[in-house]
Amino acid sequence: MTGIPDTELPSDRPDVLPPSRLRRAWDSDFAFKFRRSPVAVVSAAVVAFLVLAALFAPLIAPYDPFNPASLNLMNGFTAPMEPNAFTGDVFWMGTDDQGRDVFSTILYGMRISLFVGFAAVMLAMLIGVTVGLLAGYVGGWTETLIMRVADVQLTFPAILVAMLIFGVAKGFTPVEYRDQMAIWVLILAIGLSDWVQFARVVRGATLVEKNKEYVQAARLIGRKGPAIMLRHILPNVLSPVLVIATISLALAIIAEATLSFLGVGAPPTQPSLGTLIRIGQGFLFSGEWWILLFPAATLLALALSVNLLGDWLRDALNPRLK
Repeated sequence: MTGIPDTELPSDRPDVLPPSRLRRAWDSDFAFKFRRSPVAVVSAAVVAFLVLAALFAPLIAPYDPFNPASLNLMNGFTAPMEPNAFTGDVFWMGTDDQGRDVFSTILYGMRISLFVGFAAVMLAMLIGVTVGLLAGYVGGWTETLIMRVADVQLTFPAILVAMLIFGVAKGFTPVEYRDQMAIWVLILAIGLSDWVQFARVVRGATLVEKNKEYVQAARLIGRKGPAIMLRHILPNVLSPVLVIATISLALAIIAEATLSFLGVGAPPTQPSLGTLIRIGQGFLFSGEWWILLFPAATLLALALSVNLLGDWLRDALNPRLK
């Protein structure tokens, strides 16, 4: 006898309940690293705030900027927090040339930018993960063909590829449906221009995973190739995919804003942040600085926060830094 009582496990004591899933998640290493990183906390808070503001734009926005019945041209070019000379109305971020509240247009514009960004990343991830798994697992001429196509696409800037795809897809769209289909064509263009990074990373991870014991055991028990790729290899290559998806979201939002700024993105009837920046740029040198400043600052905050969050996620999921 040493005099030291034996340690009782929680499972040995019926009066002690096991921790809940939420508690286990809160006490995990991932959550601990997140709480200890001020950059990650602030970035996540900014992203959550902007996403929620965009989702609840109809409830938050004081005006519907795209309802012609609610517009008053007499409110045009009203400076921020200053009463209009004719109507006496006050707007937080001023108004544009049509009398639209800039704050309301930003909330509605973020909805378009975020929707295009998320949808384009999901499309790029679906294509990239699928062809990456196929190239890494099957190998041979399939891998050669897929990776040579990826190498050729990497020689061109992504924005030029997106503009080319957008122009070709828009050319096949009937004229009367172009404005209605512009958002979907934009998603297709950005998604098809951004799948290469997913494919290259997944292909490399698949080459490593397919030679491990659990994959060989799955083959021995008669599992087919598609089942092995989906049930065994795919869950083990998702960590880098999540990091790339987070960083690609910021790039997709910037790509959408760039295309819309150039006039080949979102239509004027559904303006995104890029369209609002293009509109505001025309009034910058005439003194109406707020029409450009506030949409540009919103785009900067959104893209920077998502990018910083993606950088932290990459470091947090990197096994070499644990």
